[in-house]
Amino acid sequence: MDLVLWRHAEAQEWKEGCDDMARPLTSRGEKQAARMGAWLERQLPEGARIFASPAKRADQTAVALGRKYKTKPEISPLAGVDDLLKLVDWPEAKATTLVIGHQPTLGLTVSQLLGVPAEALSVRKGGIWWLRHRVRDGVPQTLLMSVQSPDLM
Repeated sequence: MDLVLWRHAEAQEWKEGCDDMARPLTSRGEKQAARMGAWLERQLPEGARIFASPAKRADQTAVALGRKYKTKPEISPLAGVDDLLKLVDWPEAKATTLVIGHQPTLGLTVSQLLGVPAEALSVRKGGIWWLRHRVRDGVPQTLLMSVQSPDLM
């Protein structure tokens, strides 16, 4: 199984009294989403499953990919790693799965799957981490296939 974790692009700053779920992307965030969306479009297989957080900034990031996706509360800003992994059926799912979500959940997911300290990883705004699960000689393994930042594209 391939799991691609895409953090939403740069969004407007949260302000007191603001609805966090309604924060839109900044113009820089729109450009980040477009760059990463173009790269992902070339890399993702046709049958990839795509899930996005219901937050506006994640929805806008998903739209930049130009593919159909489903909005799932299991990857909202307050969701946890277990919610995300259950949603994507890690590691049993056969299809490549793209999740557009939030920190700290994405970084914590990468940490758990790679077996590194949680405080060691963070997913940059607009960035992706591409992980692959495989079994080699009867031993389950998680491989880091790619880490991409929209600012370097």
